Amino acid sequence: MKKLSLAIVCALLLSMLSFDSYSQIKRKSVKRNNRHMASYRGKKKFGRQNVYSGFGLSINALNYFGDLAPLPRKFSTDISFTSPSVGLSFFHRFGPRYTLQAQYMYGAIKGSDAESADKSDVENGQYRSLRNASFRNRMHELSVVGYFDLFDNQSTYISRVKWTPYVFMGGALFYHNPQALAPATDLQGNPLPQAGQWVDLQPLGTEGQYSDLVSGDANFGIKPYSLLQFSIPFGIGARFRINEVFDLWADIGFRYTFTDYLDDVSANYTDIWRIKAKDPSLTALAQALAYRTGEVITPADITANPSLFTTYNENGKTYSNIRSGYGTEYPTNNRGNRKNDDIIMVTSIKLTYILGATFHKAKFR
Repeated sequence: MKKLSLAIVCALLLSMLSFDSYSQIKRKSVKRNNRHMASYRGKKKFGRQNVYSGFGLSINALNYFGDLAPLPRKFSTDISFTSPSVGLSFFHRFGPRYTLQAQYMYGAIKGSDAESADKSDVENGQYRSLRNASFRNRMHELSVVGYFDLFDNQSTYISRVKWTPYVFMGGALFYHNPQALAPATDLQGNPLPQAGQWVDLQPLGTEGQYSDLVSGDANFGIKPYSLLQFSIPFGIGARFRINEVFDLWADIGFRYTFTDYLDDVSANYTDIWRIKAKDPSLTALAQALAYRTGEVITPADITANPSLFTTYNENGKTYSNIRSGYGTEYPTNNRGNRKNDDIIMVTSIKLTYILGATFHKAKFR
């Protein structure tokens, strides 16, 4: 029995020593693993859990570059005609730098020779002042634009960068409709029923779009312009993180259009007595809006320079004191500059909300 008891005691001592040795080895292994984990940073990978979407509301300022700008330069604009617009957007982020946005924007542009042209500027402003054209154009735009961030975000929306510059480019379809205020009378001095009203310019054909022009006329072959047009939006900006779900975007961009008729002015003058509207009952109105120089001519101007004015008797009507170079057909009687299409500048402040925040909390909780 003594031998058996001694054997049992020895076995217990060996077991305790073995367990203690194993525990020490295990603790050392855990410590090594803890040190390894403490220094481990992992490999960030942009996966499906990092993709998120959102929507935004923007307040914009629109400026127009075209034929009714103060100066005959491609990037001349009248800042006093800056017009507000609003936009609603939906965006989807699908890469560490890439975002795609769809947006609806409504706004207006406008211009006026009477307010923008400098009459004392003989070289640049005097012609525009005598042309005396004006317009407004309310536009509806649908665009799809891609954004490229300069600072990438390899992590989730929660770990997105505090701010990043970006560039953008895309395509847009927009509906536009240039209008002008109708004068009090037609060119024969008869009251116009539309006097003082905003009237659509495209159906009037102020440059001869509905007239019977012949080969050799400066505007021969001219067609009515479409009210549905395409443009290329592009620009630069920066996005700032406000909190976990809100961002503030600020950018300046341009809409390069493929039309020169946002202002209804592009080509040469057509003889005003040959101007016809799409609706014959509007022909007198069309002629009055094709030639608005008479509205700024005074009897004193005619008396001082009678050689600059002519009277025409055409189609049983008299067109009195027409200023030379304005309202008559001639290759150099330019009403606008058809070589440059119109451009719109859009300055935008946008607040966006990330929908992915709610989605991912629910999915991965």
